[in-house]
Amino acid sequence: MSLNGRISELANKHRQLDEKISETQKHPSADQLELKDLKRQKLKIKEQLQWLKAS
Repeated sequence: MSLNGRISELANKHRQLDEKISETQKHPSADQLELKDLKRQKLKIKEQLQWLKAS
């Protein structure tokens, strides 16, 4: 896979996680552990994107 393809794939995953986090937070009974895990995944992808873009 090309570098641009990988960046695009990660950006798409990042956007999907952001949407899932937003939807989960709308519910009053949101699972805080799930939210924390989703945010951790999103941060990891963001770091990978920054690293790839700097390459």
